Amino acid sequence: MLLRANTGYMDGYWAVPAGHVERGESVVEAAVREAREEAGVEIDPADLVPITAMHRTGGNGDPIDERVDFFFTASKWTGEPRLMEPEKADGLDWFSLDKLPDPVVPHEARVLAGLRAGGLPAVIAHGF
Repeated sequence: MLLRANTGYMDGYWAVPAGHVERGESVVEAAVREAREEAGVEIDPADLVPITAMHRTGGNGDPIDERVDFFFTASKWTGEPRLMEPEKADGLDWFSLDKLPDPVVPHEARVLAGLRAGGLPAVIAHGF
């Protein structure tokens, strides 16, 4: 997980590597790219396992706070995880699902709790 810093969003919270899909990019390509950009690892798209999609809202009516997130796991990659964007994160570390750091980005904490409990529905609504 990465300790967010200097981004203007959830700074001081732990988060999984994540980001926005870029123009012309699939969600799978975005997941592979974000893992490389943020943690320095290469993931074969075939090694990504989708676990849930989350439709979430900030509840404020601002279109920027209306999101759909896709969550994946990967048990194989190449490279040693390392902090690639020190201007956006103050730390990178491993945590077991039963010993997560505090605080974790709330919507990500919900997904991690579902993984710890043994499963998640295909789609989650959060914040509604």
